[in-house]
Amino acid sequence: MSEDSRYEAVRSRDARFDGAFFFAVSTTGIYCRPSCPATTPRRRNVTFFPTAAAAQGSGFRACRRCRPDAVPGSAEWNARADVVGRAMRLIGDGVVDREGVAGLASRLGYSARQVQRQLTAELGAGPAALARAQRAHTARVLLQTTGLPIAEIAFAAGFASVRQFNDTIKEIYALTPSTLRAVRPGPGARTGPAAPSATPGVLPLRLAFRGPYAARQIFDYLALRTLAGIEEVTGEPGRRTYRRTLRLPNGTGIAEVDETAGDGWLDCRLHLAELRDLTTAAQRLRRLFDLDADPYAVGERLGADPALAPLVAARPGLRSPGTVDPDELALRAVLGGRAGTAEGRALGAALVTAHGEPLARPAGTLTHLFPRAEELAGAPLVDLVPSRSGTAALRALAEALATGEITLDAGTDRDRAEHALRGLPGVAARTAGYVRMRALGDPDVLLADPAPGSAPELWSPWRSYATHHLWAADAAEPAGRPEGHRNPTEGHDPA
Repeated sequence: MSEDSRYEAVRSRDARFDGAFFFAVSTTGIYCRPSCPATTPRRRNVTFFPTAAAAQGSGFRACRRCRPDAVPGSAEWNARADVVGRAMRLIGDGVVDREGVAGLASRLGYSARQVQRQLTAELGAGPAALARAQRAHTARVLLQTTGLPIAEIAFAAGFASVRQFNDTIKEIYALTPSTLRAVRPGPGARTGPAAPSATPGVLPLRLAFRGPYAARQIFDYLALRTLAGIEEVTGEPGRRTYRRTLRLPNGTGIAEVDETAGDGWLDCRLHLAELRDLTTAAQRLRRLFDLDADPYAVGERLGADPALAPLVAARPGLRSPGTVDPDELALRAVLGGRAGTAEGRALGAALVTAHGEPLARPAGTLTHLFPRAEELAGAPLVDLVPSRSGTAALRALAEALATGEITLDAGTDRDRAEHALRGLPGVAARTAGYVRMRALGDPDVLLADPAPGSAPELWSPWRSYATHHLWAADAAEPAGRPEGHRNPTEGHDPA
């Protein structure tokens, strides 16, 4: 976009661009999201930034009205496979907070200086500044949704000291932490954290998304694949809740996400053993529910193909689900790669019962964490996996993940990971592609057979969404699809 087109988006308060860029006003010292309802500033007073961290680094504070720190992330970071896209995914997962800039650079295979230079040149902020902006947002959520002491919030959000925390909050929000805690969003607020929870130990969040969101379809998809002991979907269609256990860097957790979508958000509740895991848990749920997608760009590209246009029109806002645990997703995909969804679920449930890690406090039917790769690499699997080839494939993947031969974190090089997966015994190309689509969040993986007369080469970079449109159409009307289309519930989509 040119700066003139960005200004037109600001003038029209176009929410499609929330998170894609930010604008700051020199006369007020405030930065906003494009859809901010405040009076549109004059063009000469406006400066545009690619990230909130860049605006903060230039001395602007966050608008209290539109809360620009609570926007969805940019879909660009999921689509891009270069070092900037990989870095942004890792920063979102909290790698800088846990391992520092040096740890981020090591995962990317670059020097810290190279990473700093590339991010600053393109995004206007380096990795430390981007992580700092994320910590400030986490701190605001904790201040406005919990009664925790401010010192505890400072360290839970990832700050090294209370003084650093206080200085950052004052700089970004122009308020002290105590004052920011008192400025809670109203019950009808479109952005920001949910109202404070009355249940001790529960963190209520609003997970923001842009555009239409096909909540029914994604909850149908997840409900069909729940694994007993670690996942469940409760309630009636339209009012369901997805619950699952989480293995996080500092502890464990349980997440609950409601199907009923608000005005641009999904309601979520987190039960965390360690508050330091809040940022990571929220980001992983965003990947699971594909909340940073750009449904406008997807619809425009796929809807231009006459063969796909009716499917896109029938399911606006259809998403491509990811995962909260890439290793788990890959192991489940290989475990059931030659079975249907029902058999894959049965095998997975048996695996969880035999080798999963029990929760210290079970929560209803949620009793375990999925087994670690290290546990499965040395476990006897013959009685759990019906075929010798299936046992060999599962063990080979578990060993590769346990030793680091294959890495499936948020910043993994997708081409390299898929190539490594396809080199394992018993891992089919289709299974490796499925892992790439869901575990690595690649929006451009085509696993469904295109309809006659379509042009799948023109669907890029959104072919994963085309896959889900074709799968959804198959599931809804299997008799009406051309020969060769397969319902994913009948095989090749076990996870």
